[in-house]
Amino acid sequence: MHFAMAPRMTRWAFAAATCFVAASATLAAPEAVKHGSAKVGAGAKSEWPQYRGPDSDGITAETVRPWTGELKVLWKIPVGDAFGSFAVDGGKAYLYAEHESDKEACFAYDAATGKELWATDVDKTIHEGSGGNGPRTTPTISGDRVYVLSTYLKLTCLNAADGAVVWTHDLQSEFNGQNNTDGIVQWGNAASPIVEGDRVIVAGGGAGEAYLAFGKADGKLLWKSGKDKITHASPSPGTIHGTRQVVFFMQSGLVSIDPQTGKELWRQKFKFNTSTAASPVIGGDIVYCSAGYGVGAGAFQVEKSGDKWSTKVLWQTPKENQNHWTTSLYKDGYLYGLFGFKEFKTEPLKCLDIKTGKEIWSKEGFGQGGLILAGGKLLIQGDQGQLVLAEATPKGYHELAQAKPLSGKAWQMAVLAEGKIFARTSNHGEAVCLEAK
Repeated sequence: MHFAMAPRMTRWAFAAATCFVAASATLAAPEAVKHGSAKVGAGAKSEWPQYRGPDSDGITAETVRPWTGELKVLWKIPVGDAFGSFAVDGGKAYLYAEHESDKEACFAYDAATGKELWATDVDKTIHEGSGGNGPRTTPTISGDRVYVLSTYLKLTCLNAADGAVVWTHDLQSEFNGQNNTDGIVQWGNAASPIVEGDRVIVAGGGAGEAYLAFGKADGKLLWKSGKDKITHASPSPGTIHGTRQVVFFMQSGLVSIDPQTGKELWRQKFKFNTSTAASPVIGGDIVYCSAGYGVGAGAFQVEKSGDKWSTKVLWQTPKENQNHWTTSLYKDGYLYGLFGFKEFKTEPLKCLDIKTGKEIWSKEGFGQGGLILAGGKLLIQGDQGQLVLAEATPKGYHELAQAKPLSGKAWQMAVLAEGKIFARTSNHGEAVCLEAK
């Protein structure tokens, strides 16, 4: 159901009363975060249009300078339970979250004020005790359209201006979807859709249609292929040996798909157990992957000779270097990520050599949060709501600034876009926009 949002006497209506702080020059002490006043560098402002940023690699060219005063809260609003992060584009901030008690919806907010602009119900949602309530995915924005993939594998295209439904596909009913697949049946889908050129690409169909591409304008099926079983990991698009491809982390391991044809380019076996949530990380011609539940990590060299693709194991660490929830980042030959399995509060930030898997340094105290690379610096959100800016260097952990803008379970990444930092908690939802200029 689509509806233009009017004030409602619920926690959602409360958003309108709280976001007025954006226009205030001075914030009251409870609305100020000690330790910081982040500033964007001289580079051009950028958007964060999808899960893991402009290029789906967790990286933005936009910079955050170390803060020394107070990191001001431009607005703070209540939001529904969810595990996805913000997507920001064209002056709007989008979230996919629980709506009321039994539905999940895509919400659009004014990025400057936090005012709710519209919300569109997409599907039923999930309630379960071991992980948490609400959807697990992030909207994807392309032009004047917004794409969401629901907990129960419903792909929907919305008009960015007003949230009207443009087209939709139910992967379960139309493509023999995998809602009963191991891991998915317990916790629902957690993979976000990606846009490659003129097409939206997802996984989740049955045999012969595991991978699916739809025209982003009209939703027309362009191709379908494969029979692999899905995991909770979002796919990673990238270019390897000059060839554009989308790398999926499936229950069979890593699978590379040609986004134009759906043809498989290469695959690499990797263990699956219970759930895989971290996306593949592409670093040049090396692809890194990791999972919890005793699986561990590995890195694989992708090779090409003529039209033939192959992979070579560089290293594997069974039961070690587990990325349970969040995806690591690649920079200049090194991986930076939060490593551990259910190590709430204490899970360390580590730097690894991507070619060898050797641990270069480790710093405890972050838990199951998330991180991005902004202007060459690490912006890390800890699972207790802390926000840390640190150097991305193999020379050692060097913290530049710290604040605590959130309280409660904060398993997402904070994102940087349009001169602002956007962050949220997972349960008993709260979202904040922090001054970044």
